Amino acid sequence: MADLYTAASVDFNQVVGKLNHKLHASNSGPALGNRSLIQFDDEFKKMNFYSSRTHDWALWNQGQRMVDTHFVFPLYHLDPSDPKNYYFKPTDDIIKLVHNCNMHVFYRMGTSIEHSAKGVRSAENHYNTLVPEDPAKYAEILAGIVRHYTRGWADGFEYKDMVYWEIWNEPELGQMWAGDDEQFVELFVTVLKRLKSEFPELKVGGPAFAWVDIAFTQKILDRCKAENVAPDFISWHFYGHDVEALASQPAIMRKLLDDNGFTQTETCINEWHYLVSWDGVQASASYDMRMRATTGPCGLHGIDSGCFNLAVLSAWHDKPLDSAFYYGASLDSVWGFRDEFRKENKNSFSMKMMGRLLYEAEDRVKTENHQHSKTIYILAAKAKDCDGARMIVTDYRGASETIEIDVEGMENAKEVTATVMDAEYDAMPAKVIWNGKKLTLIKNTTGSSAFYVTFR
Repeated sequence: MADLYTAASVDFNQVVGKLNHKLHASNSGPALGNRSLIQFDDEFKKMNFYSSRTHDWALWNQGQRMVDTHFVFPLYHLDPSDPKNYYFKPTDDIIKLVHNCNMHVFYRMGTSIEHSAKGVRSAENHYNTLVPEDPAKYAEILAGIVRHYTRGWADGFEYKDMVYWEIWNEPELGQMWAGDDEQFVELFVTVLKRLKSEFPELKVGGPAFAWVDIAFTQKILDRCKAENVAPDFISWHFYGHDVEALASQPAIMRKLLDDNGFTQTETCINEWHYLVSWDGVQASASYDMRMRATTGPCGLHGIDSGCFNLAVLSAWHDKPLDSAFYYGASLDSVWGFRDEFRKENKNSFSMKMMGRLLYEAEDRVKTENHQHSKTIYILAAKAKDCDGARMIVTDYRGASETIEIDVEGMENAKEVTATVMDAEYDAMPAKVIWNGKKLTLIKNTTGSSAFYVTFR
């Protein structure tokens, strides 16, 4: 039995599955709107994201008419069967940029968030989130978009990676849907049936709920059962700082889907981000509020945020979650990977650390936390080149100065090294003590830290 101070155990003799690259994806990608001024393609390649979700792309590519349905098909009264009525060019171009960064594309149909009204569900001061007058015609418009990118229609493409197509985003919020629940369910099921009839090989789902919305999900599932159609995935969002609360959500949604007979419907959290409070990130926030929200160890750009990311991605590997997308919207923003002076923040370094693990390792092995270790999260796997193993060890807001881990299956390792990300350092060589059975990692300070460990 491990002693009281040993945080966890890792057994490299017991392979439990593969690392799931689909959990490491993002809402961001290389920008098109300011491409002549600055490019960060190489940064995205280093993060090694599996896929990029297209939501809000039109917002961080200012002035570009892309992705959103009202930009791609601007005149609703026209014929959706006529290719001349669509405007695909900027969306075509930014999808090419994303592909060049080795990412798949997850296409959100509908609109980016709209803050023109006070969030109420009414038509007043809403423009793009209004209920379509004819859901069937709206479904035909979306079919044209899907056909362009998957069947080559309208001088389009046959992208094999554009498998996931999402219907809308956060329909509970007034900023995203001006109608009521029943109107949305009608639109969702109408679009789902239409797209699955022409594109049965694709995965169509949604609706990117703002939270685990059990009641609203049930309404959609009930209507789907009545119409004899099934969504290929159900998606939702999370903003907070409780790792265990987020890690527990996939099981809640999985049970709801299974209890309703939708055992093949996938689970997808396609916006998630560390957040302590919304106060400092609102557009109306003062300078002081914004500084408190983004800077310092517990800010959105700080070490707690970076370690939250790694803790969540590690924990999800033992949960019934099929895919996830970090809401890293653009590079230089509150939600991005750099501050206003383009200094790289801890979110960027954490995503590069996870991307490195997915590049270097594949066969995931058994890890187990000991009962007293409430802040430690470990993701470990054998190296792809058969040269030892790799491991990410995250201490999220832990008070200890060292982390001790019992390790099986690495007795023949000739070299064990680590780098650490903490409040002061981004990828500094860390002090490691290794005796063939126990690994001790030395933290520079108490609080959040994350180690990338290499066994050779």
